[in-house]
Amino acid sequence: MKNYRCWAATALVAAFAAVSSAQAQDYPSRYIRVIVGPGPDIVARLVGPKITETLGQQVVVEPRPGAGGTIAAQAVANSPPDGYNLLLASASYTINTALGQSPLDLAKDFAPVGLAVTVPFVLVVHPSVPAKTLAELIAYAKANPGKLNYASSGIGTPPHLAGEMFRAMAGVDIVHVPFREANSALNAVVSGATQMMFSIASTAQSQIAGGTVRGIAVTSRLATPLAPGLPPMAGAGLPGFEVIGWNGLVAPLHTPEPVIAKLAGALGAGLDDADLRAKLTTAGYEPAQKNTPRQFGAFIAADTAKWVDLVAKTNMKAN
Repeated sequence: MKNYRCWAATALVAAFAAVSSAQAQDYPSRYIRVIVGPGPDIVARLVGPKITETLGQQVVVEPRPGAGGTIAAQAVANSPPDGYNLLLASASYTINTALGQSPLDLAKDFAPVGLAVTVPFVLVVHPSVPAKTLAELIAYAKANPGKLNYASSGIGTPPHLAGEMFRAMAGVDIVHVPFREANSALNAVVSGATQMMFSIASTAQSQIAGGTVRGIAVTSRLATPLAPGLPPMAGAGLPGFEVIGWNGLVAPLHTPEPVIAKLAGALGAGLDDADLRAKLTTAGYEPAQKNTPRQFGAFIAADTAKWVDLVAKTNMKAN
């Protein structure tokens, strides 16, 4: 009986592998859906046509906002693991995991396909703040505890966590003022109602150019052409500081590896395309270098661990 059970289990695994292999050979035979939760869907709409060119099937972008991305994530997690339903993942999901705001974990409940773009933030201040460098801002904040208010696009968003990381690493007492969305937060800094914020680079640049805010530093590990002339915070006084927004594709857990490989190859072909890279840059994103599902999985795990560590150190609460 024991030998029969072993044989049956082996046969079942072999049969499953054969079915998966056949599915992968035929994939894709119909349209592919990319579901988008929080944030804009522009990355999916720019990347989608390039995947279509490679795989020969239409990529349909479907926004499903609400519940901090949980609606979109559950729709993909609960779909068949066949490669026809993908999620445009972002930092919002790793942050939600760290804050205990989601029943799903990108690192554990999905199969990574590939990183598509990153986007840095810029630390900006109102012109009335007498600081032109990061060191001067930290010194001013320490000399005036509780007097600097920093705006964000809401509790649990990357700009909020960037502010908390700055507060913790610089050892300053600054006050968080959350808004419903990013434009309202930036307008509060422009008007002087709040004194600083971490604004997405593409949005911050127009205000910096107009003189309504002053750029201090960028949150990416390296300098970025999206915020020319501004140093990385990590090199301007806070070693290790890095906060970036990002978008990438993930599939339901247990999607066959050959299907993942086809999707990753199509995304990689798009990232190799100069026209797509130019469009992504114009839209305010830094196109990722070609990467593998394994590399993207490691990126997701590291991003999650970073936020888990920050939440623990600052005793941050979602509400």
